[in-house]
Amino acid sequence: MPTGSCWCGNVKYEFAGGSTPVALCHCLSCQKISGGTNTANIPVAREKLTVTSGTPKSHTQKHEDGFDLTVFFCGDCGSAIYKHADGDMFENVSLVQSGTLDGPARDKISTPSSELNVKLRASWLAEVSAAVQKQGFV
Repeated sequence: MPTGSCWCGNVKYEFAGGSTPVALCHCLSCQKISGGTNTANIPVAREKLTVTSGTPKSHTQKHEDGFDLTVFFCGDCGSAIYKHADGDMFENVSLVQSGTLDGPARDKISTPSSELNVKLRASWLAEVSAAVQKQGFV
C-alpha cells in the first residue's frame, strides 16, 4: 500500500492501489499551489485515501475555470498533500501530490500519462513525449 507524508512528517497517509497514472497540471492554480511550473497528481478514489497520522488543514479557493478547489496541507510545514475539486471530472477523486510519497512508493510512480492545461505550460519546459497533451482538463 503506497504511503506518504508531509515534509515534517506530522501528516501521514496511505492509499489502496498500486502504480497509477500521473497527470501533470500546468493550470495557474497548480502553479500557485506548488510554487513551481505544475503539480504531479496521482488520482486516487477518495474512499481509498486514509490520513493515518495528523490532521491536514484545508483551504478552498475558486479555480480559474470556475470550480472550487480544496487543498489539504500540513499546518506545520505547509506541504500540499492532496486536493479535491467539485468539478464533475474530479467527483470522488483525491489528487495526491506525487512528491509526498515515501520510500518504495516513489518507485511505483509511472511516467505521466497526461499533461493538462498545456496552454499555460512554461515556454521553456518540454512536453512529456509519451503523455497525452490537453489544452484544458478534458
